[in-house]
Amino acid sequence: MNRIFNFSAGPAMLPLEVLEEVQRELLDCQNSGMSILEMSHRAPVYDRINAEAEADIKELLGLNDDWCVLFLGGGASLQFSMVPMNFLTAGKVGAYVDTSSFSAKAVKEAQKVGVTKVLFSSKEEKYNRVPKLSELKLPANAAYLHITGNNTIEGTEYVEYPDTGKIPLIADLSSDILSKPIPTEKFSLIYAGAQKNIGPGGVVVVIARKKFIRGRNKNLPTMLNYEVHMDNNSLYNTPPVFGVYIVGLVAKWLKKQGGLTVIQERNISKAKLVYDIIDAHSDFYRGFVEKTSRSYMNVTFGLPTVELEKQFVLQADAIGLNGLKGHRSVGGLRASIYNAMPRAGCEKLAGFMEKFYLANR
Repeated sequence: MNRIFNFSAGPAMLPLEVLEEVQRELLDCQNSGMSILEMSHRAPVYDRINAEAEADIKELLGLNDDWCVLFLGGGASLQFSMVPMNFLTAGKVGAYVDTSSFSAKAVKEAQKVGVTKVLFSSKEEKYNRVPKLSELKLPANAAYLHITGNNTIEGTEYVEYPDTGKIPLIADLSSDILSKPIPTEKFSLIYAGAQKNIGPGGVVVVIARKKFIRGRNKNLPTMLNYEVHMDNNSLYNTPPVFGVYIVGLVAKWLKKQGGLTVIQERNISKAKLVYDIIDAHSDFYRGFVEKTSRSYMNVTFGLPTVELEKQFVLQADAIGLNGLKGHRSVGGLRASIYNAMPRAGCEKLAGFMEKFYLANR
């Protein structure tokens, strides 16, 4: 086996320990005599897997029974539509913060449903920062405020979340979910595509206050109604069974590591290794975002020329540092260092960056 360090933005690395457990159980999941891949979502074994995954995520975030955890299909992109369909009611305004390509997509979908207002946008600044909290002025008739907690493509992240008072705060945390403790008391609903930080592609995790979900419009399409999924424990239809199984294993792995405070400290330490090289050679490595908005999950930067960037990617790939090419919409380079990326991967990347600088300055 020759495993590389996978810096891809998603689907991304999973903990090796989790993959090995999946491998051991693939033919016989929890002594059921069958694989999770061929198991009914109504089977007692899967019912236990589903319930434990919900309970472990709630434990990691310090949530009580006022909250639910849903496992749905369609990825975070479907949530761009489900959020306004469920909560953007007549006479209300959907308030949005535009800090990334994905934020812009969320706004676009909401505009198809009802009245929206963008309170802040860093698009003209090439999405190089998230707003200061003083820059957000909520309209009195806001149905909710929607933010994107970590911006995967651009490499920005909220250090502090808005305090919206009685107005619900909704967040897309696809690329930083379970990477750090969060003040859940500020939120009404959180959603996250699992494939970046806590699982494989194909499952989205929705974490919400039960009272916020209650009372949805009965005329909503059944599969797009959060209340239906809550009332059926994510089992109204066949859920993404295999994905939920792995999310549950990752949640147990996070608990075994010591919880989210330990994970956050580890993630900050890993990111610092890479950012320190960028800062030490700022005439060569050009960070794309303001330092106060830097992401600990996605480090984005560029080099003096596109040709150098191509050489960087090729040479890094040759020594087992994979997936460092930036997103096609912004170019440059990007190192995604989610929970599963070991410190050794960031150490090797930082060492390579230093050598590449000395050879090409």
